[in-house]
Amino acid sequence: MLQRLRLTLDVLWRELAKFGVIGLISFVIDLGGFNLLVSGAMEHKITTAKLVSGAVATVFAWLGNRYWTFRHRRNRPVHHEVVLFFVVNGIALAVSAGWVALAHYAFHVHGRLELNVAAFIGIGFGTLFRFWAYRRFVFAHEPDVADLPGDAVDEQYDGPAAPGDAAQSDVAADRKSAKTAG
Repeated sequence: MLQRLRLTLDVLWRELAKFGVIGLISFVIDLGGFNLLVSGAMEHKITTAKLVSGAVATVFAWLGNRYWTFRHRRNRPVHHEVVLFFVVNGIALAVSAGWVALAHYAFHVHGRLELNVAAFIGIGFGTLFRFWAYRRFVFAHEPDVADLPGDAVDEQYDGPAAPGDAAQSDVAADRKSAKTAG
C-alpha cells in the first residue's frame, strides 16, 4: 500500500514538473504573443489579442503535454483526445480572456504593466483548471506501467499479482529477468 502511494506521488510529481515546463514555455508564448499583438496590429483589440496568443500557446501545449508530459498514459484515440484537450483549453482560455476583458473594460485597466498583470492572473486561473482537467478528463487513463521507472514497477509488483494485474506483473517480471540477465 505504501509503495503504491509512493509510486502514485512519484508519477504525480513528474507529471506536475513536466506540466510546469510546458506551461512555462506556453506562458512565454501566450504573454509574449499578447504583448506583440497589443503593441501592433491589435492595439485596440485587447480581448482578441489575448484569444489569438492563447490559441497559439494552446497548440504548443497540446503537443508538449501529449508527447512529453502525459506520454506514459494509455491514451484515447488522438481525435478524441485533441477534441477534449481543445474543449478544456477553450474553457481555460475563456477564463483567462474573461479576466483580461473584465480588468480592461470594467476596471479600466489600460497600461501595459497593468494589462500584463491581468493577463498573468488570468493565465494562473486557467492553468489551475487545465492541470485538474487534463488529469481528470483528457489524459485520464492510468499510467502505462511499461513507461514507468523500472525500480518503481519492480517494487510495486513484487510478489503474487492481484487479479487483473497480469499485464502489469508480466512487465515487472520482464524487467526483473532483464536485470538478472544483465
